[in-house]
Amino acid sequence: AIAERAEIMALSQASHDAVIIPKEPGGLSHAERAALAERIARLSNSEELADHYHACLETADGDENLYVAANPEQAAFGDERFMEIIRFTDLVTQKPREATKQDIDALKAVGISEPDIVRLTEVLAFVNYQLRVVAGFKLAGDMQ
Repeated sequence: AIAERAEIMALSQASHDAVIIPKEPGGLSHAERAALAERIARLSNSEELADHYHACLETADGDENLYVAANPEQAAFGDERFMEIIRFTDLVTQKPREATKQDIDALKAVGISEPDIVRLTEVLAFVNYQLRVVAGFKLAGDMQ
């Protein structure tokens, strides 16, 4: 079990780096990715992950709008593109079964390319996976 835990952690870290701080971020900057990841963690009541992604946002030198967007308790603001990304992030995080093709079309309508939609869904999928791993470790007593 200890060896499997170490392997899960190593693979998760590699995935984290590939999704949150990729060498080629495309149209979704490192700071935007960190802000969205922090938002997902906060929506899911995971202070540990929220704190981690807040530190990532600080490292990525995000602008003030991204700090606001990272906190779902504040009224997010920004350009139409990023507001649609936030809406999609909240939907997929809170009500994934309600996401439809029309939600993808709404992303495209504000100028988000298909490769960037894939990048966005990678962030959403990874952070939600990470939340489940943390919850599993907590249940097993490996985290406080």
